[in-house]
Amino acid sequence: MSTSSPVLSISAWRYRFSSETLLKLLFLLAALGLMLIGLVFPLYTMLLKSLQNSAGDFIGLANYRHYFSTPALANSIVNSFFIAILTMVLVVGLAFMCAYGMTRTCMPGKRIFRMLTLLPILAPSLLPAISLVYIFGNQGYLKALLGGASIYGPIGIVIGMCFWIFPHALMILVTALSNSDARLYEAARAMKTSAFRTFMTVTLPGVRYGLISCAFVVFTLAITDFGVPKVIGGQYNLLATDIYKQVVGQQNFQMGAVVSVILLLPAVFTFIADRWVQRRQTAQLSARAVPYQPEPSAVRDWTFALLCYAVAGIILLVIGTAVYASLIQFWPYNLSFTLQHYRFDGLGGSGWQSWFNSLKMAGSVALIGTLVIFTNAWLVEKGQAFAPLRQAVHLFSILPMAVPGMVLGLAYIFYFNHPGNPLNLMYGTLAILVLNTLIHFYTVCHLTSMTALKQLDPEFESVGASMKVPFWRTYTRVTLPVSLPAVLDISVYLFVNAMTTVSAVVFLYGPDTRLASVSVLHLDEAGYFASAAAMAVLILLTSMVVKLLHAALTYLLLRKAQVWRHR
Repeated sequence: MSTSSPVLSISAWRYRFSSETLLKLLFLLAALGLMLIGLVFPLYTMLLKSLQNSAGDFIGLANYRHYFSTPALANSIVNSFFIAILTMVLVVGLAFMCAYGMTRTCMPGKRIFRMLTLLPILAPSLLPAISLVYIFGNQGYLKALLGGASIYGPIGIVIGMCFWIFPHALMILVTALSNSDARLYEAARAMKTSAFRTFMTVTLPGVRYGLISCAFVVFTLAITDFGVPKVIGGQYNLLATDIYKQVVGQQNFQMGAVVSVILLLPAVFTFIADRWVQRRQTAQLSARAVPYQPEPSAVRDWTFALLCYAVAGIILLVIGTAVYASLIQFWPYNLSFTLQHYRFDGLGGSGWQSWFNSLKMAGSVALIGTLVIFTNAWLVEKGQAFAPLRQAVHLFSILPMAVPGMVLGLAYIFYFNHPGNPLNLMYGTLAILVLNTLIHFYTVCHLTSMTALKQLDPEFESVGASMKVPFWRTYTRVTLPVSLPAVLDISVYLFVNAMTTVSAVVFLYGPDTRLASVSVLHLDEAGYFASAAAMAVLILLTSMVVKLLHAALTYLLLRKAQVWRHR
């Protein structure tokens, strides 16, 4: 029987419980604590609130029975699913055709079209709704195109959501269509297979998982969006707007919690289905694959070019209308240009202070969030010990994607506003807005970090440990510089989304922390439509400037920090 040496046992014990290992354990516990405080505890508190009455007594499912027995409330479920499914069909179909044109044809102007399709992401979802009022509203300059139908309702909601969600779907489908093996198409041509049959038997099966994932993403964004239906929905009730009406309009927090739980269910279902689809997806490109290169075809290329240009024209029309509306005196009676709508003084929207608040909040989220998320992902991916703890952090890092912004914001009210919570001091401050926004957009950044870290050889950490280099030195001198492109992408993603989000923060601001996106909502509610358009345009311009600065900074930093990538 062999026995281990006492000296080796003591050395192993010392290694296992060294200061570096304990420090990693503390970091993992801090990451887990962040997810528990920022996500799990608030959602649990909201679930309990939905089972209580206004006095805080447990009443079981009575609130749910009351909800489903009230037709005006229960109809919101049907309306939400109808809008989400219709939006999903329209967006996925249009995005697929545009993505096909960008990847499978030689249409001219691909780069310009790609840049124009990113503009809706840089603006709050309130902007297209405001523009649609000027285009198709009672005084709209294209009102006749609706043939007497009203833009205030399902028509306006679907058009506004299609504008806002289209770029998200296009990015997914462009990626899916880019990964194709040219040998399959060469074999189809050799067998004299028709173009239609090749499309049905080669192209569609190759992108089926991308299509399904895109459909789930579009459905989730459509059913959980708040900005578009709030501005242009009229009397057409949806689940997201019902939460706002119950909490802000009627101060019925229990019913708001019920609607939040109901809205959470389809989002969680689509999230689980999407994860299942992604696990079944197999590699489309093998080591011997030949990248697909489209061949010129004048008729096909210009057909898709005209389609893509028409989409780009609609995007420019919507954004241009918002810009124009913010620069004229009084639509449609006085069309002289003015900058008075950018003063925001005494209009109930906190004026320019809300824009400065958004800059501070977005900057804090970008700075703190990038450091926290990438470090936590590094601990999960590159850590060697505490496997159950790392798996728990990874699981909780994935969950925020399934939680709608309205639901998370209301959950924060119940949790952080409770008198017995020692974190009650955060309520109404900039800190709670930063935490809420960070958690809301955590998942995409976490997955981006994990993807970048998986590309790094584990031997970096092994060599550093063998040379007795502290892990934080390896992290700051090797891991961060090598992963700098992903880190910069995460920072600008967080900043832009923090500037444009409204659903996640509409319940959490205080008198001194109102944000620009919330001011757009309040200005619209007060009837200052031109000023609301001006604030939305200001957010768009801010996001564009940050994106340009990000591109310049990326070029300068990568030219210095990524020299090793070039021969």
